[in-house]
Amino acid sequence: MITKQDIEHYIAKIPPTPEAVRETLRFLQAGEIPKAAKAASEDRALLSYLKELVNRPVYGFRNEIKDVAQIFMVLGVSGSLQAVYNYLLQVLSPKEWHFFFLNGKSFGDLQAELTVAWNKILSFLDVRDKEIETSITLLPSAVIISEALFNAHKNDVELIRSAKDIDLNTILIRLSGYSLFDIAAMIAKRWEMDEIVAQILKAASGKEVQSLEEEAVRYGKWMHLLLFYIFSKPEYIDAGLNDFLEFHIEFVEDIYEDFTKVMEMES
Repeated sequence: MITKQDIEHYIAKIPPTPEAVRETLRFLQAGEIPKAAKAASEDRALLSYLKELVNRPVYGFRNEIKDVAQIFMVLGVSGSLQAVYNYLLQVLSPKEWHFFFLNGKSFGDLQAELTVAWNKILSFLDVRDKEIETSITLLPSAVIISEALFNAHKNDVELIRSAKDIDLNTILIRLSGYSLFDIAAMIAKRWEMDEIVAQILKAASGKEVQSLEEEAVRYGKWMHLLLFYIFSKPEYIDAGLNDFLEFHIEFVEDIYEDFTKVMEMES
């Protein structure tokens, strides 16, 4: 069985944020892009990651962007915050994946696709809130923790799956009492993010949302549908991520048509 202590053990492995990255986040939170760019330039690993991230095809920039100040300008404050949080997760991600069929590139692609699609959704909803915008960065973090947990308890996972065809999130709950979304919310608290972030992540499960704030449930519906949409792509089905979700159509019926329109929009 997976205990809460096991989960906390893996979350505790999240490395301390380097000083340059902390400074970058602090300046971005204050909306001071030039100072954030100067701080980011002091961390070579962060700088390299930002260049690689923003030049991925999913972002759609025609010309290569190399300068960190330019990166932050084109991404904006919230987009830059998302990028830096994604960097912190990249540091946490395993060098080799064993349970899910992922690698550094495909995990980075997943982060980028979720970020770009979430920003399209929030633009459609006319939402400009840094906390809500950065909430999407936490879902990949729970995938990393789940990779470690499932890999360490592979026999238990396979035993449950052989008895009944159920999703990995349900298996995670049976083994530990916590879902993918609960784990993401735990990491949000570790990073001292606003309470609304943890609530949105919990609402994204599509289950037991009655105790959550109405605003969190509203965004949780879009996140639930987005996660199902992204994980249903062939590359993530092959990676085993599609097995993670139990899709609750009744939870998202009222936004389904709008979601389809948003995903069809040009970036």
